[in-house]
Amino acid sequence: MTTVDSRRSSPRSPEQRKREALERLVRDNDVWVATADANGEPCLVPLAFWWDGETVWLATRDTNPTGRNLCSSGRVRLSFGHTRDVVLVHGTARMWTREQLPPGVGDAFAAKDGWDPRKDHPSYVFFQVTPQVLQAWGTVPEMAGRTLMREGKWLV
Repeated sequence: MTTVDSRRSSPRSPEQRKREALERLVRDNDVWVATADANGEPCLVPLAFWWDGETVWLATRDTNPTGRNLCSSGRVRLSFGHTRDVVLVHGTARMWTREQLPPGVGDAFAAKDGWDPRKDHPSYVFFQVTPQVLQAWGTVPEMAGRTLMREGKWLV
């Protein structure tokens, strides 16, 4: 994957940014997960994830703030990468218990990260995040065209 050069003066094309964002979703192991409770109290945590080609799968306890927030609102923001090469996903989350998981999801999640939440504490559940908006940019010249997906549809 290409790393954004902070000295670059010309922006990457939207097509290149989409390609590199998808590569990041396949390659990275962790993601910053931002949620908020009903009072607006923010919560930001890093979690392991698995990208199935259309949605992002997370696992966390349904008893911790992130799990409670996802169960309550179903709203989430995910941040992949770093500040000079970021992919932001605004999405909706659906909870799945280990018994409800579609075939292959738990095994694929465990194979990617080397950790299987199904074998950990019983309060671990999975969340399937469906992207609604995806933005990718590296430097100021890329800010104007950073939105690559809107309302769950690719613009590129």
